[in-house]
Amino acid sequence: MARNIYGLDLGTYEIKVYDKKQDSTWKEKNVIAIVDGKEILAVGDEAYAMFERTPGNVEVVFPMKEGVISRFTDMQYLLQNLLKKERRFTRGSEYLIAVPTDVTEVEKRAFFDLVVHSTAKAKEVSIVERGVAQCIGMGIDVRKTKGMLIVDFGAATTELSVVGSGGMVLNKMLKIGGMTFDVAVQNMVRRNYDFLIGRQTAEALRKRFGVLGGNGKASMVVAGRNLVVGVPRYQEIPSSAVRAAMKESLETCTSQIGQLIERTPPEVARSIRKNGICLTGGVSRLPGLDRYIEAVTGYPVHVAAKPDLCAVEGLRRMINSKELKKLSYSMLDENYRWIR
Repeated sequence: MARNIYGLDLGTYEIKVYDKKQDSTWKEKNVIAIVDGKEILAVGDEAYAMFERTPGNVEVVFPMKEGVISRFTDMQYLLQNLLKKERRFTRGSEYLIAVPTDVTEVEKRAFFDLVVHSTAKAKEVSIVERGVAQCIGMGIDVRKTKGMLIVDFGAATTELSVVGSGGMVLNKMLKIGGMTFDVAVQNMVRRNYDFLIGRQTAEALRKRFGVLGGNGKASMVVAGRNLVVGVPRYQEIPSSAVRAAMKESLETCTSQIGQLIERTPPEVARSIRKNGICLTGGVSRLPGLDRYIEAVTGYPVHVAAKPDLCAVEGLRRMINSKELKKLSYSMLDENYRWIR
């Protein structure tokens, strides 16, 4: 019998973990700080606090990029340290990992290798499609629902998942997320105002003004560097400029949602029309995003109660239910279709 069971939702921006033994869920930033390219200085929230504030010899990096592991060794070190950090981490445990569907077999295999080939010495590793885990986390009976469209707005990607009859019907991953919007805002401020701001400032602007609603003439004063005179200054940024910067990426998302629905089998599409579109992921909290998508697509849209925790909550329910756990796949099974 395994010593413990962990549920892992590894996002580009944050790691969410469910610990069965302690019956608790926690999250930390998926970030690592490296000195001179070799020495680990900090991990998690501690490393993120250094983001855009470090000297030249310290690099703050995200081990995952666009939903997949891009710096394997760093990701492995980060996860091991977060599991040990002030927590009762046990080796020889089981792991249930939520993974994106629209990635290559090699990229899926990396999630398996992450915990198997490490000091964690995993007893068993299973995976489940993130869309299925999110559906379960929202309290939906994924085995009985005929069709549900989940749009997961993450930090670096947006994953569109059509779930029905206990599994994934269609899936599409877009390389658009919160970071995409933030970079667009940064570029807009630089181009229109000759003013340089950091990504965290751009994120604050995005979260403040959102997509729709509020006072259309609102503005926010931010700190940055004036590129004309080259010194720190303050600059007033209007909400209209921030929303205009995000427009192109938002149009791409709504266009892809429409195309996915067109490819959906008629019976499933009819169920989606009835159930509507559900938004998950931290970026789904963006003010007015749900109303914008509803206006463009013509489908009813609602935001999950705890959008950033849907997947890890689904993992928790699966770990504690023998029936729901059947929706996952053991990655140590010789007949496992992704590893053969």
